[in-house]
Formats: sequence, structure tokens, C-alpha cells
Amino acid sequence: MKVINHIKEIRKQKGITQIKMAQDLQITRQTINAIEKNKYNPSLELALKLIKYFDVPIEELFYLEEDNNDKEK
Repeated sequence: MKVINHIKEIRKQKGITQIKMAQDLQITRQTINAIEKNKYNPSLELALKLIKYFDVPIEELFYLEEDNNDKEK
């Protein structure tokens, strides 16, 4: 299973740039870019900060992508 997120879509809907978000969360823009491209999964602490930052339920921000092998079990 792979963790997928909707951070980029939600960030853009709210009109927030990666730079502004990085400053607000005290992380690098590169970290945000990697998370948005699903190349890096945030720590639990950062995931909780993102949920609070966007004020959305966890299910709206993150979900598990099941592959075919998981469905057959």
C-alpha cells in the first residue's frame, strides 16, 4: 500500500504558495514539494500539523492506495 495525499490540491484551493506554507510550518519548500509528489511521507507530527493547518479531516488529506495484491487477500 502507498500513502497518497491531496495536499497540493487543497493548498492551491486555499491560494497558498509552497513558500508561504513552508514559512508557516517552519519546514523547507523542498519538503513540501517532495510530499506533494508522493516522494516523501511526512512524519506523524508533520502530518498532524498539516491537518491542523488546512483544517480538514485526515481522510481528506491522506489515504492509502491499495494495489491489486491487497484486494485479493
